[in-house]
Amino acid sequence: MKANDIRKGAVIYHEGKPHLVMDFTHRTPGNLRAFVQVRLRNLKSGMSTDHRYSATENVEEARLDTKGMQVLYADGNGVHVMDALTYEQFTLDPDVVGDDVPWMLPEMRFDCTWLEGRPISFQLPSSVELEVLETSPVMKTATKSASSKPARLSNGVTIQVPEFVAQGEKVRVNPREKTYIERVK
Repeated sequence: MKANDIRKGAVIYHEGKPHLVMDFTHRTPGNLRAFVQVRLRNLKSGMSTDHRYSATENVEEARLDTKGMQVLYADGNGVHVMDALTYEQFTLDPDVVGDDVPWMLPEMRFDCTWLEGRPISFQLPSSVELEVLETSPVMKTATKSASSKPARLSNGVTIQVPEFVAQGEKVRVNPREKTYIERVK
């Protein structure tokens, strides 16, 4: 593909190694030739770098595969998952999962992006249902527009919930943004 077609989130090969495009800017300075300034993150080492491509320069785009996965369990070695089609089992390294480990609940299904036979990223579902284990008591005057209070969920994460949510109730949460959506009825 041409450097002009580079977009944020694309994976390209730079100096023979796969890099994620974190940011890009197309520039046309006065009467000079156009160029594309990109911020890249090496997917193997994690190092970030800036590079300038001529707008007409050819760039090799990486071939990505997306697989539907299901969480089996998490431990100190990472999150153990299974391919939903082939039942093959893999372990997602802690550096791939990052701080999303508490949101990777057993039997959860999600999409995982693979490059060269190695998982590089994943997309959590848009909502999960969890129980509120600990929060302050419900206020009698609490309404939907009232302020929020902290609540510890069954996965161990503490988020802000409305004042009317009580301990023991189930709530729907967006794990991508780690925010409260609604009470489960």
